Amino acid sequence: MNRISHVLRVAALGAGLSLSVLTPAAAQALPPPEVAARSYILVDMTSNQVLAERNADAPAEPASLTKLMTAYLTFVALKEKRLTLETRLPVSERAWAERKGGGSLMFIDPKMTPTVDELLRGTIAVSGNDSSVALAEGVGGSVENFVAMMNRQAQAWGLKNTSFKNATGLTEAGHSSTARDLAVIAQRIIRDFPDRYPYYSLKEYTFNNIRQDNRNLLLRRDPTVDGMKTGFTEAAGYCLIASAQRDFPNGKRRLLSVVMGTDSMQARANESQKLLNWGYTAFDAVRLFEAGKPVATVPVWKGAANEARLVGDGAVYVSVPRGEGDKLKTTVERTDPLVAPLAKGQRVGTLKVTTSAGTPVAQVPLVVADEVPQAGLLGRAWDAIRLWIQ
Repeated sequence: MNRISHVLRVAALGAGLSLSVLTPAAAQALPPPEVAARSYILVDMTSNQVLAERNADAPAEPASLTKLMTAYLTFVALKEKRLTLETRLPVSERAWAERKGGGSLMFIDPKMTPTVDELLRGTIAVSGNDSSVALAEGVGGSVENFVAMMNRQAQAWGLKNTSFKNATGLTEAGHSSTARDLAVIAQRIIRDFPDRYPYYSLKEYTFNNIRQDNRNLLLRRDPTVDGMKTGFTEAAGYCLIASAQRDFPNGKRRLLSVVMGTDSMQARANESQKLLNWGYTAFDAVRLFEAGKPVATVPVWKGAANEARLVGDGAVYVSVPRGEGDKLKTTVERTDPLVAPLAKGQRVGTLKVTTSAGTPVAQVPLVVADEVPQAGLLGRAWDAIRLWIQ
């Protein structure tokens, strides 16, 4: 591995992705607030870094946060055109029977054929267990098949601490997740389906002349909060995933908090607000490189080109303690020697970022910006001799 170290002076704020992060983001930041919850995590989606966490990998009942995956798989079905928002779905006796469970309801019955759009609103805005079952049956053919789809998707994302047993989040043996895993699911909705994310900002929903408020109190309290989902069972306590996007001089910045196991509806809102406010005030999101701008230009052996540009996957951002952003140390570690052929997008190195005090901040995968084919026979032979001499 070859190392290239230098110091960058940076000042821009903005929104972007592409970091493989070290967590927590920085030990020198203001300490996080006391959070009255069994577990929590705060993610800066601008830099893809965890800013704070406690017991984020502890098993916990997800309650209606489960419905994030229910909605995600419905969004996939819409994208794949297996359903449309106007598709009408039957209401089975099983969905109707959710009225006996004592949980949240959209209040559908077997005489109705609500649209997918209506069922999504009922599932997301008012957390209907009946609407969740109707979507599960409409997308998966049966609840059992749908739950298997939920678990396959969780496995595909590497969520080793998540196991779904139903599509609603009601307490059931083995139905479990963690704050960290739920943060991943929430982020996938925001990133993969930005056109569907506005469902999560609905403050209320009326169906069949029954009006219900969204129980995410932050939607009415903080104008920068635009989602996501509440949950409650006796075993899980009061849970909330909240996402906010705030404007800064040079761009927008999105944070996402997951708070699990609080004592009340007010408490989950208050603790989430604490975390979001702390994240915005304790950290700056700093843009290191524009999208497509080379992080390094390095020599290539046996190639049709003598050099290769190394870039991040899009713009490169990091979150650092406020006041630390004007001077960051970066180190490029890469394969050396770098021998053609090289494919566009091939990973060949890592950009390591630290604060001026040496605190690790992030690691950014570096890939080849442009394909570098092999040189001709003479060129390869000449470089082979040069490498042997070295």
